[in-house]
Amino acid sequence: MIGPVVAPPPVVSQVYLLGQAPGRHEGALGRPFAWTAGKTLFRWFASIGLPEPEFRERVYMAAVCRCFPGKAAGGGDRVPNTGEIEACSRWIARELELLQPELIVPVGRLAISRILGGNAPLAELIGRSHRAQIGTHSVDVIALPHPSGASTWFKREPGITLLAQALALLSAHRAWRALRIPAATASPRRAVPERLPPR
Repeated sequence: MIGPVVAPPPVVSQVYLLGQAPGRHEGALGRPFAWTAGKTLFRWFASIGLPEPEFRERVYMAAVCRCFPGKAAGGGDRVPNTGEIEACSRWIARELELLQPELIVPVGRLAISRILGGNAPLAELIGRSHRAQIGTHSVDVIALPHPSGASTWFKREPGITLLAQALALLSAHRAWRALRIPAATASPRRAVPERLPPR
């Protein structure tokens, strides 16, 4: 893994987005989904009422691994290995324990597997709502495909239809609707502690 750690702003949210890992640009820019894949992702979210600035301000954005894993031998970003995933897993567990979100949005196969387990085809996971048990907390899960420019899954069927269904489910979810409340009428946000408490 190649530092620095890429972390989200300290915001308390009922929506928790989980990506795979930062790309090579995110460390320098200091924020998740700050490059090409992010442009696609935020275009999806803007289409259901939450432009990028509001999304970043109101949603906790995490990743299965918090540092850039480096490039794969064949090109593209390397998928984090089991040890790297395990090394970062305590952060996800503590974030979910602290936030107790109503909705988790895993983006891409690795994040989906981390939350839902197993390795089912994307066509069986995207476009529907799931329920997951995270510790003692039960939470809704609406998965999205990875918005990487290298991916063709969401650009052809059944990905086109299933992505549209997933976005419709997000748009209708109570926690997502609450994000669209104008800032002036929204309840004040509590700050997340800068450092997670010890286990």
